[in-house]
Amino acid sequence: MFTGIITDVGEVRKLERKGDMRVEINTRYITSEIDLGASISCSGVCLTVIEKGESWFAVEASAETFERTTIGEWGVGTKINTEKALKLGEELGGHIVSGHVDGVAKITSTKVEGDSKRFEFEVPEDLKLFISEKGSVALDGVSLTVNNVTGNIFGVNIISHTQNHTTFNEKSVNDKVNLEIDMLARYVGRLLEK
Repeated sequence: MFTGIITDVGEVRKLERKGDMRVEINTRYITSEIDLGASISCSGVCLTVIEKGESWFAVEASAETFERTTIGEWGVGTKINTEKALKLGEELGGHIVSGHVDGVAKITSTKVEGDSKRFEFEVPEDLKLFISEKGSVALDGVSLTVNNVTGNIFGVNIISHTQNHTTFNEKSVNDKVNLEIDMLARYVGRLLEK
């Protein structure tokens, strides 16, 4: 579990595609404090640490992960929002984020509003009912509050601190981001199917 509060912006340093994809990510984390098998949110995707070195760690992504996320678009130099797993007793500053990405959203517009930047996103039709005004979403692992929803388009405001400490300072129209809907909305939606 994660909080959606990004603690480092890493950078892809190496990619290897065999059956699954192995990704090495440069980090400012003290890697001696990261256990092999630990979970790290990598732009919203919960991935398992399989190897590490001084100032880098490696994870693997399966075919299922490729289908539901933006990982297939990553290349050497891609910036990655990272967050280590939540420990009991730590502050829950964002919202409960599982790192299980539901789909990919596309940025449809951006505009400056005061010191913030407003982003609008288009979501797949099958996910639009799970997005609600004043609800929570995780976008590339960042916990955000939904400001408005119209059909399959929703908007969020990203304050300057969040822009400066995540990959959102580099995002623009037509970029894609990993979307995790609110966990409560996911389970309520599933219950209503029955």
